[in-house]
Amino acid sequence: MQQPLQQTWDLESIFAGGSSSDSFAQFLLQIESDIKGLQQQLTSAAGSTDVNSFRASLQSLQDITLRVREAGSFASCLTAENQKDKKATMLVGRVTTINAQLLSVMTVFDEQIRSLDDGVWSEWLKQSEIAEVAFNLNERREWAKEKLSPELEALAGDLAVSGYHAWGELYNTIVGSVQIPWQEGDKTTHLSAGQAYNKLSDGSSEVRAEMFKKWEEAWGEKADFCGDALNHLAGFRLKLYEKRGWDSILKEPLAINRMSEETLNVMWDVIIKNKPIFIEYLNRKAKLLGTERLSWVDVEAPVGASSQVITYDEGAQIIEEQFRKFSPKLADFTVQAFEKRWIEAEDRAGKRPGGFCTSLPVSKETRIFMTYAGTPSNVSTLAHELGHAYHQYVTDGLPAMAQEYAMNVAETASTFAELIVSDSVVKMAKSDDEKLALLENKIQNSIAFFMNIHARFLFETRFYAKRKEGLVGVEELNELMVAAQKEAFCDALSEYHPHFWASKLHFYITDVPFYNFPYTFGYLFSAGIYAQAMQEGAAFEQRYIDLLRDTARMTVEELAQKHLGVDLTKPEFWQKAVDLSITDVREFMAMTE
Repeated sequence: MQQPLQQTWDLESIFAGGSSSDSFAQFLLQIESDIKGLQQQLTSAAGSTDVNSFRASLQSLQDITLRVREAGSFASCLTAENQKDKKATMLVGRVTTINAQLLSVMTVFDEQIRSLDDGVWSEWLKQSEIAEVAFNLNERREWAKEKLSPELEALAGDLAVSGYHAWGELYNTIVGSVQIPWQEGDKTTHLSAGQAYNKLSDGSSEVRAEMFKKWEEAWGEKADFCGDALNHLAGFRLKLYEKRGWDSILKEPLAINRMSEETLNVMWDVIIKNKPIFIEYLNRKAKLLGTERLSWVDVEAPVGASSQVITYDEGAQIIEEQFRKFSPKLADFTVQAFEKRWIEAEDRAGKRPGGFCTSLPVSKETRIFMTYAGTPSNVSTLAHELGHAYHQYVTDGLPAMAQEYAMNVAETASTFAELIVSDSVVKMAKSDDEKLALLENKIQNSIAFFMNIHARFLFETRFYAKRKEGLVGVEELNELMVAAQKEAFCDALSEYHPHFWASKLHFYITDVPFYNFPYTFGYLFSAGIYAQAMQEGAAFEQRYIDLLRDTARMTVEELAQKHLGVDLTKPEFWQKAVDLSITDVREFMAMTE
């Protein structure tokens, strides 16, 4: 791998000129024109049973879908790298409008396949080009039966642009305005939300405590605005669900993630049953940090001697080396991502907080966003996002519908990649102190997925129940958040994060409701895959690729049965996955006796 590596991504190779790009402007105009053409095509074909006409419509729809994804990814990258780029914000709004136009056309498409005679439909699915997305088409057809008329669904989609989605965009504006004063020596700087967040896991308890105080204050100042956004996002969803006749708030997120409520409940039941040993770990960690009980920001605090800075180049080298032991193809892809500058990692002001990977399916590339500050957690995040990128890479070339894998299985590839790195690095530790620090960093992921994510799920479930009764005020949102955190952490902490609901972007994402439980699913599902990979060695690489390529072509229960031979509705698989985390905790406890 060439070094030193650049820490800023290359967007110019996609569309030159950033938010003022002429080529991107033309790209958007062409999409808009093609959507209108497809709409006319579908209108002309209404009531037709001509399979050739349907095949042409399907091809156009998938082609446009890929281009809209490309446009959305590019615009999102522009706003993420510079939240003060107002032109980029306008572009996100325009792409949102275009996406709403596409969704409106897809509603017409869905109604046409819904209304077809079953016999005709079965014959159509035998056509080779149609058969390769038969699962996805059947899924759309059945889902269309659960919704309103095409006219009303189209209207709801149009109104969502300046309503539902606009509230999500307002939240992004709020985040961009967060400036947290921070004293470095004699100099006071103002940190962005992303920069400030990194300090919440600083090695110094004084730094963590001081930043947490400022963090809570900053989000407290924005809470009224965030509360408005959250209430109106939820209000839109609930009213639409009511009109569709849906009783359960989980109906849509479960359908999007192609999983049953039975699977979800079994997963949480197994986690709850196993929480006591993780509470023992939290109590032991508190003792090691010299406190009676951990506060919220102590949970992710480093333990041991591995809190030194890991340079970006060193982090990249660690990731490549560990990936290569499992999969040469994954390692080669990773080298390409670093060397072609697909990663934005620079620690600077003006960036949005958090990390993400977004696909550019027309360019057949991906882009990864994060703020790299040299912590072991940053290395894990980078490996995690590279896992996402590889998932997209192995599905390139499949039809657009067959690339639409859900969040829960998307998190499988990313968490699997993270496990490869974290597990191998622990085994390679040169001293007990270093091993303890790396092992503890790995256990933090288990705590995040079993407890932090559980708190988010509990909060959101209860918030929606309250929201059905009317608007939920900031004080009550804080109370709901703290209650969920206490339950999820078995009240093991001394201090909680009341404004977490305001600071966490995931509650405001409009594309996917309940942006929480799929993370835990992906973590445990990937743990089960990892266990098999360790047993089978190099022979598992192709099976892993085959599994990833199938992630948008079947339910998660079918995926697990086909590629792993397990039943996700039974506790056995989940217990074996949790046991891997328990093994880490037991080793940690033994090392800290």
